Amino acid sequence: MSFGNGSQQDSMMSEINVTPLVDVMLVLLVVFIITAPLLAPQALKINLPKTDAVAKNDKLQKASLAINEKGEISLESARLTDENLAEVLKTRALDPQFQLQIQADTAVNYGRVAQIMAIAQKAGVTKLSFLTIGGK
Repeated sequence: MSFGNGSQQDSMMSEINVTPLVDVMLVLLVVFIITAPLLAPQALKINLPKTDAVAKNDKLQKASLAINEKGEISLESARLTDENLAEVLKTRALDPQFQLQIQADTAVNYGRVAQIMAIAQKAGVTKLSFLTIGGK
């Protein structure tokens, strides 16, 4: 028993059935929505400024902190220990216009940079930036 007119010989259906495709995509979407928050175990809360371009503030009192490949630190070309750095930053951080600029060597361990950032945070530094060398 055949449906259709007798003039066509068993022609194949050339249309794609879209319903299973949509079902699979919706399942994948739900899976990604559920798993996406779990992929970032450590999230940082950062209050970013709402600007179109990088704002240059010449009113800030900037201090440059350099960290060499051995992890030694110098604030404006003066070698310091971690304890000395904490004392200097406590006095400098009293100025609300103070900004600490960190220059770290590419070979410096990230843990050392994190230690310096923690010292600055404990000293009360609220404005912190990182300086890099511009590339091509």
